[in-house]
Amino acid sequence: MPLLLVASLVIAQTQARPAQMFAARSQALFDDAVADFEDGKVRDSVEKFDELAMREPAAASRLWQRGLALYYVSRYKDCADQFAANQKYNPSNVENLAWHFVCVARAESFDKARASVLSIVPDTSAPMLELYDLLRGLTTPERVLAAAKATGRPEAEFDAHYYLGLYYEALGDAERTRIHITAAAADRYASLGMHSAARVHLRQLKQKR
Repeated sequence: MPLLLVASLVIAQTQARPAQMFAARSQALFDDAVADFEDGKVRDSVEKFDELAMREPAAASRLWQRGLALYYVSRYKDCADQFAANQKYNPSNVENLAWHFVCVARAESFDKARASVLSIVPDTSAPMLELYDLLRGLTTPERVLAAAKATGRPEAEFDAHYYLGLYYEALGDAERTRIHITAAAADRYASLGMHSAARVHLRQLKQKR
């Protein structure tokens, strides 16, 4: 199922969906870009998203899916720019902040990433509030995971593992990155929308070993 249509999206559902903004030709390009990403053809996905952004400049800032693809081809500065642009449409979304954080950390440094975290009124559901505190240096990864597990919701546990994997990658901790991304990519989370991104990440980690 395309990432755009699933219930668990990395960016809150309150923002306008690209599918509602594109004419048929551009919509087909968007669908192909998403399908390529989910199939692990990330470079093909990025090429299509870049073409879409040039074709639809008015909607380009909302293409958070492009931001994901950019991260996985190591275009971290472009990734950070994409999520910074998207922030105005979702100013309180912690996941958007988290992606911007890890992109800045990979493009520049962890300290600059932490300095880039904005003061927002975040989503208070676990583990989003705890994740926000982690990005600001106010809590620990262990508390993020504990908060997620306490909910009893698989989607909360997935979010914790996935974003902790990204967080540890920003820190340069390869082993903890592998542990959490492997957990997020587990089959038990296959019905969740961002599971395909976790699988893409795990595939890349295995290729680096």
